[in-house]
Amino acid sequence: MGEETLNRVLKGFGLTDSEVEVYLFVSKHSAISGTDVARLIDKDKAQVFRTLKSLQSKGLVEATLEVPMRFAPVEFEKILEYTIKAKKDEAALIESTKEQLLDYWKGINKKSLDISLEKFVVIEGRHKIYSKISQMVAEAKNQLSAVSTVAGLLRAEQFGVFDTPNNESRGAVQFRLLTELSSQNAGAVKTLLKSAAKKRFNLKVKNPDLGISVFPRMVIRDSEEAVFFISPRTPNSVDEDSLCLWTNCRNLVEAFNCVFEDLWRNSSNVQDKIPELEAGKPTPKTFVINDDETAYKKYCETLGSAEAEIFMMTSPEGLIEFSENISLLKKCADSRISIRIMAPIISENLKVVQQLPKCCEVKHVATSHLRTTVVDGKHLFQFKNPVLNKEKPNSASSFENTFYTNDSDYVERTENMLNALWENASVPSAIPLESFLNSSQSPSSNSEKTVISSHEALKKISAFEIVDEKPISEKDILDKIIHGKKYRIRDPKKDIMRGYGYSGQAVIHPPKFLNLPDIMIHAFHNDKQSSYGNEDFLLIYLWLPTPKGKTYVPVAVVGDVQKGQAGFKAVWAGTPAGQNVKIVRKDELKVQIHGNSLFAGWTVPIPLWPSESVLPPSAILLEGYGALRTKVFSVTLPSGFKAVLERNGFEAFVTFFHSSSKYSGPGTDGLLIRDLVFTNTPP
Repeated sequence: MGEETLNRVLKGFGLTDSEVEVYLFVSKHSAISGTDVARLIDKDKAQVFRTLKSLQSKGLVEATLEVPMRFAPVEFEKILEYTIKAKKDEAALIESTKEQLLDYWKGINKKSLDISLEKFVVIEGRHKIYSKISQMVAEAKNQLSAVSTVAGLLRAEQFGVFDTPNNESRGAVQFRLLTELSSQNAGAVKTLLKSAAKKRFNLKVKNPDLGISVFPRMVIRDSEEAVFFISPRTPNSVDEDSLCLWTNCRNLVEAFNCVFEDLWRNSSNVQDKIPELEAGKPTPKTFVINDDETAYKKYCETLGSAEAEIFMMTSPEGLIEFSENISLLKKCADSRISIRIMAPIISENLKVVQQLPKCCEVKHVATSHLRTTVVDGKHLFQFKNPVLNKEKPNSASSFENTFYTNDSDYVERTENMLNALWENASVPSAIPLESFLNSSQSPSSNSEKTVISSHEALKKISAFEIVDEKPISEKDILDKIIHGKKYRIRDPKKDIMRGYGYSGQAVIHPPKFLNLPDIMIHAFHNDKQSSYGNEDFLLIYLWLPTPKGKTYVPVAVVGDVQKGQAGFKAVWAGTPAGQNVKIVRKDELKVQIHGNSLFAGWTVPIPLWPSESVLPPSAILLEGYGALRTKVFSVTLPSGFKAVLERNGFEAFVTFFHSSSKYSGPGTDGLLIRDLVFTNTPP
């Protein structure tokens, strides 16, 4: 048996690619520390410790009691024998109870035929994901829409997604596909079109004018169900399609469908693009500048020749680079040239925004992998975000393979899309963040929006006193999670509660037409060793007046574990949230992390007492960025409980999906807590 076959067997046991790699490496050693594993396989230490923890819980490795802890492999023969026995026992049990199971199912199925449950399902592993997509293709009645990379399409072909049983009505179903076309993949797309034609698929393929890297990968069937991929932050990762969320929540499916329709309207037919790419000859008005020095020179000349407006979408670093072009900014200010910039506003560039001249308007958008500049509605540049050269921040190396066009139709459509993004983008505060947070002014009064970008800022807007505790290391927190002690709850008012897991915190300033107040959403996931076991829950805050001035106050708690209700009421007694606890089903609330991305979604309305507002079925997506930050702090609540939070996390970009209005737009900012231990101690 080769290692490739062994890999397939281990994945069949439910192991991820990372778990297989670590298990095989540990198997080659009698006992080895997690730090040595990370060093020798050149992987992030925190990621390796999480993988070892998962392998330990699955019974594939054992940990020693020494310090530092070492990990030893469980013999593969024992694992194989145990798995074979478990599978045989499982098959025998199903076979012996087949008739009873079928009778029982028929009984309950009659009662639920007319009930349409809206829910979320997490699907892990390519086989399961592409099997689900194959089912969606087979069941499509009117239309199936998809956004995917070409690599994803090729994998779908390998997994037989397009080999559904022959159906004479297949031609009546409209299959629409958005993918990013390039000279490298034009041949593959052409082959796919030919294959679809032979299989009688009514397929249309378009190339988004802004590319698909800034939009989610998804598949939507008949506006009834959708799968939404959660991709890692690393481009072209081998795990880019190993995890997705499926939902049949009509409002959320419609929201994703609305995003797709906007993309479809602003896309070009790939049939028109393929001949140009195959010929390798750029059109007279559109071309790619491969040489970075040439591209940089043309870009600067075009910006310098601006007569009316410069409109750009850029990265956090790109905004800093642009602000350092003093001569251009002075010329624009003197000539009254309008400059509009969309970029992620983070702690590193917030002061830059506040120091820009009056001719510059800046709005906050979520992170993107595409930088775009339009000059006077005539010239358009597009290029990927660079790896910033710290010694030479204005280095032309970031302009390699710059896309340029002066095609009026292309420029106009791109500018229209940027204008649509501009309308939904947030305006950062025009005054210093610290002094603004010390005032009692609403964070969204008039046209100003607050950027919550640090722990200190969150301390200042909390309804409770936050005290920094003695700092600990990232490893200390990971060790607490790996060796998590379970604190069982008999009396929620007297017993210590502890949770181990992850969380995300997002500040949302909804546009006026949504008729929602400013909201802070704190989403949690607790692992099984927590006091109430596996649990997802939300804590919702509103910006409300208090004796200390306006601040964020907890007004609602939503959880999916019934026995946790008493705990929520005890901990949050003395706040509106303590009187507004809602318990939902597991499939009505989902909090899921993958890499540095966290998704939280709910399919039920949430009353925001004491206001009359109701938060409808919605979702948030947090994407972590920057350096990992370790923090320990305590909060004393009105109930008398003292909460101590120990966390490893990142600042995060926020996207808010408001399902009923088909709206999606950026929040101001947030926090993604990758590793969390919280302890609630009663008074």
